[in-house]
Parts: sequence; C-alpha cells; structure tokens
Amino acid sequence: MNIAIKVDFALKIIQWSDTETVRLQLWDIAGQERFTSMTRLYYRDAGACIVMFDVTNTTTFRNCLKWKHDLDSKVALVDGSPVPCVLLANKCDLSEWAISRSEIDLFSKENHFVGWIETSVKENKNVAQAMRVLVDCLMSKPSLGSPTQNQGDYIQLRDVPTTENHQNSGCC
Repeated sequence: MNIAIKVDFALKIIQWSDTETVRLQLWDIAGQERFTSMTRLYYRDAGACIVMFDVTNTTTFRNCLKWKHDLDSKVALVDGSPVPCVLLANKCDLSEWAISRSEIDLFSKENHFVGWIETSVKENKNVAQAMRVLVDCLMSKPSLGSPTQNQGDYIQLRDVPTTENHQNSGCC
C-alpha cells in the first residue's frame, strides 16, 4: 500500500539589506490532520511559522488552534521560547467573512501569535508583506513595532517597508 504525503516545499532568497541575505525554507503541510504525528519532522529547526485560515470557513479558523498547539508542543527556539508564529487571514478579498476581525484579534492574542494579517493569495494581497513580518521576527528587529509589545495585534502593513524604501528591513 502506498501512502502519498502532500507537503509543498519552497526556497526563497531575500536580499534583506546591503549586507544581509536571508534564505527561507518554506514548508506547507496544508493542514493535513492525518499526518499530525509526522509534523515534528517538518517543524524541526523552524525559526518562525505561519498559520493560515480561510476567512469564509469557520472550520479552518478553529483548526488554527490545533496547529498552534501542535507547533508549540513539538518545537521551541534555542532559549526554550515558542517559535514566533504569524496568523494569516486568507481570502480577505471576499466580502462574506464567517469570522469577525474582533474574533480574530482576540484569538490571536489569546493564543500568543505575533499578530495577524489579512491576505489574499488569489489577488497576491499582503503576501510579500506577511513574509517581511515573518523575516523581521526571524531577524529579531524591532522595526515593525516590537512583536513582544504588540503581541497578537492586527499588524498594520502600511508601516512595513517596501522593497523601494527599505533600510536594513524589508524584503521580497
């Protein structure tokens, strides 16, 4: 019997500053609960994480808690602290949200996410900016409003530097 495990993997190289290049390994386990026992392999050596849900589907939102608990129980940073995790509210281009922004905000804070961001993969909205936030967590730079000060808050992306105006911050 053959069992196919669907995991996407990508490499992304980002020129972070004039002197720093960041090489990201991105692993997408696509929320496959039947392979939860194997997630430790994918989480190993992770420096940061993204958990994404569909704003039109409450089940995907509820499942974020399972994935965050799974992550927190299986991996930590060298100092023992949890891996920084950003929550992405995908499909923000659609008008019929099943989850309110206030519910997302409360959920993000209660579950110790760095913060949350509205995205639309279909329209490529805030995807690169979300990666900038993630890399900023990895690089431990306070330029985006220190995640420890704003734990779980909605992340205002207009403050995130763009490729054209970054100074030792920003990417993509």
